[in-house]
Amino acid sequence: MAKFRPAVTAVNGYVPEDKLTNSDLEKIVDTNDEWIRSRTGIEERRILKTPGKAASDLGAEAVKGLLKKRGIGPEEVDLLICATATPDHLFPATANIISDKCGIKNAWSFDLMAACSGFIYALTTAAQFIETGKHKKVVVVGADKMSSIVDYTDRATCIIFGDGAGAVLLEADEEGNGIIDSVLHSDGMGREFLHQKAGGSMKPASIQTVENREHFVYQEGRTVFKFAVSNMADAGAEIMERNGLKSEDIAWLVPHQANLRIIDATARRMGLDDSKVMINIHKYGNTTNGTIPLCLWEWENQLKKGDNIVLAAFGGGFTWGAVYLKWAYNTN
Repeated sequence: MAKFRPAVTAVNGYVPEDKLTNSDLEKIVDTNDEWIRSRTGIEERRILKTPGKAASDLGAEAVKGLLKKRGIGPEEVDLLICATATPDHLFPATANIISDKCGIKNAWSFDLMAACSGFIYALTTAAQFIETGKHKKVVVVGADKMSSIVDYTDRATCIIFGDGAGAVLLEADEEGNGIIDSVLHSDGMGREFLHQKAGGSMKPASIQTVENREHFVYQEGRTVFKFAVSNMADAGAEIMERNGLKSEDIAWLVPHQANLRIIDATARRMGLDDSKVMINIHKYGNTTNGTIPLCLWEWENQLKKGDNIVLAAFGGGFTWGAVYLKWAYNTN
């Protein structure tokens, strides 16, 4: 039997129409455009304002467009994995709801939670189902409605996050392209520095938790920044060393869009010029699980078959890692 690799064969993204600019935030909290740009690189972010719409709606739009681009029907999908930190409900899985909204009936589906590293965790997990030969078409979705858990009275966190989703299709490739390697890490000690205080089994929702505003993102920014800079950069360097890659071998770095300074540090650690780094944080902010697939979606026309690409991320938990893949198709 011919050897094959799980490869990305299509990518699509979706962001809501409504924008929340730095100027808009100046009217809500004590901040200003220059302060936000200099510390994060963010100029605006997209917000899903439509009542009754959730992360599954963002993900469903991304998946519908993905299937259309690839020219396949929903009945052909074998598995759908959704990486999300803002599920529609604790249960059922948001992946189940996305599948239903997209007419995917012949697949099983589940959610994967690893905060901002969720997409690369899910991509690595999905790849193994293709490698077994039992699954032919696996969809990986990164979708988050971060505005649903952001405290817009907290100037430290409300400037960072936006809403959005991206999706990729994995299929077998027999030409040597596809996902080659991944390095994934986690350290639970980081939970105290980045988390949502209430709403889980440790601290169930109550009148008191709502009044105390404990259902929003809590982040100790300085500590998270320190760990993110070192660990995301180290993961990128580690994947290069494991695979004998030099900076000139890499066509693109696709970093999680958490903070422009973290992205720059990762690129420098990998010896990469800015021209090789995908950046759209200025337009969308941190969409958590949506950032990496949204970058691939926006840069798709510039990607060439055989390009060496490194994906890198860091998230709450702490979680972090990198994925090395060869791009499997040309778009032009």
